[in-house]
Amino acid sequence: MAIESSVAVSAAWPRQHIGKLLLLAVAVAWLVYFTPHSPVLKALLQWSPALIVGFGQNILISLLAIGLGSLLGLSVGALALSPLWLLRLPARIWVQVFRNAPWLVLIYFTTYVFPFEIPVGSTYVPFPDWVKVTIGLALPASANVAEIFRGAVASIPGTQWEAARSLAFSRGQIFRSIILPQCFKRMLPPWMNLYAVITMGTALASLVGVHDVIDTAQIASNTVNMTGFTVLIYLSLLVLFFAYCYPISRLTQRLERRYAFY
Repeated sequence: MAIESSVAVSAAWPRQHIGKLLLLAVAVAWLVYFTPHSPVLKALLQWSPALIVGFGQNILISLLAIGLGSLLGLSVGALALSPLWLLRLPARIWVQVFRNAPWLVLIYFTTYVFPFEIPVGSTYVPFPDWVKVTIGLALPASANVAEIFRGAVASIPGTQWEAARSLAFSRGQIFRSIILPQCFKRMLPPWMNLYAVITMGTALASLVGVHDVIDTAQIASNTVNMTGFTVLIYLSLLVLFFAYCYPISRLTQRLERRYAFY
């Protein structure tokens, strides 16, 4: 029994502290390859404000994409649960199409399908590329949110539906008063995990001309033109995304254990 418990602890330890180990490895690599007075580190400090501003653009895109995708996904998920097949069929097609479509293709699609300017009366309002990228990421987000919502509703025991019907509740009343309050806790962990994935997906925005943190890093690398700086700046991008997404992943795991869904 003692051997089994020690093996279980040793197997669980790396999973619990993988983030700390990665940060330690990055710190060691930083100290080994880059001294405090090196020109590479000085150049990184000069470009750090621009990198932070660019990363703020990525965060803005991710927040808007998950917000828009959640609103659209809940609507599609509700239609997918409708007893009318005329409403279910388009919703299921939507989910299957956008869950299985490559994100880069969707980003290129929204970038070049939507106009660069929108006529409003006698003037033209620009349609920024970052808004198009947001829409491109919101489409697969909506399909995933719809599937998360469907799974949360399906996880509610059928006996609750039967008990509510025996009390003369209508379908709408069952959804609002009984099902949806329970679905929120079930949806929260996978929804947060989806947001972390979308945040990492915003790195694709630079491919269509959005001035995000990746584009800023490319400009900095070409400007400084030092191999060591290129390695350091992309290592810094890895740290930025990891520092933002890893706490979300850890919180998701805690919520999963707390609510005991899995």
